[in-house]
Amino acid sequence: MAFRKEPPRADGAASSSAVVLVNLGTPDAPDAPALRRYLKQFLSDPRVVEIPRALWWLILNGIILPFRSSQSAKKYASIWSEQGSPLKFHTEHQARALGEELAARGHRQLQVTYAMRYGSPALPDVLDRLKAEGCGRILVLPAYPQYSGTTTASIFDAVFAHYRKVRNIPELRLVRDYHDSEGYIRALRQSVLDHWAANGRPDKLVMSFHGVPKRTMLLGDPYHDECLGTARLLAQALGLAQDDYLVTFQSRFGKAEWLQPYTAPTLQELARQGLRRVDVMCPGFTSDCLETLEEIAMEGKAEFLHAGGKEFHFIPCLNESPAWIAGMADIAGQHLAGWPTMGAPR
Repeated sequence: MAFRKEPPRADGAASSSAVVLVNLGTPDAPDAPALRRYLKQFLSDPRVVEIPRALWWLILNGIILPFRSSQSAKKYASIWSEQGSPLKFHTEHQARALGEELAARGHRQLQVTYAMRYGSPALPDVLDRLKAEGCGRILVLPAYPQYSGTTTASIFDAVFAHYRKVRNIPELRLVRDYHDSEGYIRALRQSVLDHWAANGRPDKLVMSFHGVPKRTMLLGDPYHDECLGTARLLAQALGLAQDDYLVTFQSRFGKAEWLQPYTAPTLQELARQGLRRVDVMCPGFTSDCLETLEEIAMEGKAEFLHAGGKEFHFIPCLNESPAWIAGMADIAGQHLAGWPTMGAPR
């Protein structure tokens, strides 16, 4: 293995600190070529799909990419805005607001930026830029509140792989999860209360989390338990009884069994049972994206109404809400402890 040549570091040279908010990623455009590039990178990650590589290569390149790219492009086109991909611009705005909030709390010797695990801005490129700017301390903050090997661990893999060829590695801190963080739960609670204040309360609150294959849970992945933990804490914060809410899992892919109950069939069944109104939120997503805006707010609504429901409300993700920016600052501040980030900028 060849390590990179790096300029010598001068004695006494100042070293800065940074927070990198890392989200999943998004295609560069809502068209088939961009989706093909994005899906190939995403679905080639062995953390995402745990199938023997040779078999999966044939399935991915022979079936999924040729056919799913165009289908996915149409879905992305339905949510694309003048600002581009919702996930990307929300993540960018979150990083900017987080930097401002941390600076207001005294962390003025600190840079806050963002990166994507798949797509751009690519995480390795952002880490390289920070190093070139003299950053010697980096806090990696995944946009995933609940830990999973399919998401959080994949970010950690990318960070470690990037530094395998780097001689002078910066000091690293990685946030594993914050599914039970007070600031995160408080922000979720506020988002629900704000929606109910403007629209009234539903017959049932559905908390829909992204699904993963059930096999991952059986092999020791803590994601399922952390989702249930978030839901329990949020329900307690809202004063909900057990019958007032449900936890479901969405975005099933393939024929294997995934975490249940599945969101779409549950919405249909609730309508058949005579529930007039449901509100659906996605606590596992901190930024609105394809899975929330198209899969839930559009497809989920259609499924509930078609099955006989009368009123469907989607509660937006936390995005740039002041409560969530404050919650993120709480989380980042805890992990920045001991680093020289306070005071006037250098």
